[in-house]
Amino acid sequence: MNQTNYPDPKEFWADKKVCVTGGDGFLGSFVQKVLAERGAKEVFIPLIDDYDLTDKDNIRRMLSDAKPNVIIHLAALAGGIGANLARPAEFFYKNLMMGVPLMHEAWQSGVDKFVAIGTICAYPKFTPIPFQEKNLWDGYPEETNAPYGLAKKMLLVQAQAYREQYGFNAIYLLPVNLYGPRDNFNLETSHVIPALIRKMNDAVDRNDKEVVLWGDGSPTREFFYAGDAARGIVMAAERYHGSEPVNLGAGMEISIKDLALMIAELSGFEGGLVWDTSKPNGQPRRALDTQRAKDYFGFEAEMPFKEGLKTTIEWYRKNKDQIK
Repeated sequence: MNQTNYPDPKEFWADKKVCVTGGDGFLGSFVQKVLAERGAKEVFIPLIDDYDLTDKDNIRRMLSDAKPNVIIHLAALAGGIGANLARPAEFFYKNLMMGVPLMHEAWQSGVDKFVAIGTICAYPKFTPIPFQEKNLWDGYPEETNAPYGLAKKMLLVQAQAYREQYGFNAIYLLPVNLYGPRDNFNLETSHVIPALIRKMNDAVDRNDKEVVLWGDGSPTREFFYAGDAARGIVMAAERYHGSEPVNLGAGMEISIKDLALMIAELSGFEGGLVWDTSKPNGQPRRALDTQRAKDYFGFEAEMPFKEGLKTTIEWYRKNKDQIK
């Protein structure tokens, strides 16, 4: 697709009402910024205290209040391996019940476009590297986050079914592991980058001689700056109208061990790293093929990884006294 065929963002968003579920969260704060930059004037952010999106009556009330043309569904119960292991039933039920009824009610109320945000956890445990969308159904997800991954994966099934039967314009995006300022740094529920940043920087503050880390450091991951992810999501909302799932990522791969060494260096931690091999590693490898996003709506990541890490570490240092 030629870039000149894309709609002008200012014109696209000028007359549209947008509802961003989870818009007050980590990724949502970046999506709000990108929407504003691209010309969206009416953006409705449903707060969890006002709308419990696992309740159908709350969903209907939210849609009545927002009257959206476009829904970007970011809201999710998410967390790292520890949180997924501790609360698998909640991760399955709440994510399923936030997503499936919302898409159904959106279709019924005449919403023009539904952007469903999936998860890389939906891929099979041993997906060939780099992950291609065609491999999404080739096996069962990695066990520690399968309930979460499968609940979010059902939105793809629903989007394709509703497009086929009703002509509903629902799309499905698969962002890889996110990081950036304003991430969740709570060690009970955080993902790997904020957890490592907190552990390394707190160890520096306490003059600790070592930091204990989960697993053996061998798994690989791809990490995606939240500002880039937000831009990709909004570009897809503007430009993509197909049934196929689309990966969103940076097209890189790094081992957890190398990541830990990099964050230690950037944080000024010079002590030892101790790997607790009694803890699970999670999926062995993760890295995405991101060609489809480039081909379908012209998206490519821009933030260099080391620069993104520096920005995130700086944010944590400035805000750590306010973080629980």
